[in-house]
Amino acid sequence: MHHLKTYNAKEKKTKDGTFIVEGPLPASTLKKYDFHADLTSFRPARQQFQALLGIAELPEGRILVARRDDIIVGYVTYLYPDPLERWSEGNMENLIELGAIEIAPEFRGGSLGKELLKVSMMDDSMEDYIIITTEYYWHWDLKGTGLSVWEYRKVMEKMMNAGGLEWFATDDPEISSHPANCLMVRIGNRIEASSIQQFDQLRFKNRFMY
Repeated sequence: MHHLKTYNAKEKKTKDGTFIVEGPLPASTLKKYDFHADLTSFRPARQQFQALLGIAELPEGRILVARRDDIIVGYVTYLYPDPLERWSEGNMENLIELGAIEIAPEFRGGSLGKELLKVSMMDDSMEDYIIITTEYYWHWDLKGTGLSVWEYRKVMEKMMNAGGLEWFATDDPEISSHPANCLMVRIGNRIEASSIQQFDQLRFKNRFMY
């Protein structure tokens, strides 16, 4: 894999002002921006920013951000799946995971999440990848949004659909442990049948157990 990354940017106007949605960005560019203090869904903001800088340094890593002036108010990450997850077991060069997407609470509802996904897919080299995301309801900000699990799931699915990711079935035990959890996938248009077959074997490992 040549890990080509083509920078794209788009302006997005919302009720909260004008935002730049851009990326993938190298760590050297990210460091020039401030990171919104409320981006704490995964870990404290300062640590999360460090984690993003680390991902940006990886050959396959991609970070796209939504920023107002010099403040990053949202981001999305793409990288190889966690070695502890089944998705890494095929050692597939062309399978990457949308690991995290987060928008600071005060800027939610302005479709910045959708824009991050749309700008991500403006890069033609994404057609060389199977992109997956695993959604677990226990990561969702149900308290902050006041949404039920199912309402949140609907919002999340719509957002992922904006980037061309669709629901796929799997027998992964963590995903199967709750009906709101799901696997969403976008198969690039240059992915060969053999890779799709390999991916299907990762999705269904227990197929022959019955």
